[in-house]
Amino acid sequence: MPAATPQKQLLHLVFGGELSRIDTTEFNDLSQLDIVGIYPNYASAHAAWKAKAQQTVDNAQMRYFIVHLHRLLDPESTSPLASR
Repeated sequence: MPAATPQKQLLHLVFGGELSRIDTTEFNDLSQLDIVGIYPNYASAHAAWKAKAQQTVDNAQMRYFIVHLHRLLDPESTSPLASR
């Protein structure tokens, strides 16, 4: 039986905080940012983002984001920030 090929690590950061206004991505207080974690792939980052977003659904100014860290490490890639 052949050994499984390891998946390429594509790091993603999940973080969030309360926005100063709902039509911007400027945070009220940077010292209060919630750094959820760094994940090895988009699927696990999305699951963490979804859990945090659901916990804060009653606060319209609270937003969580997924940042594609692997794209920051590769300058040939496109936009490093995906808002959710």
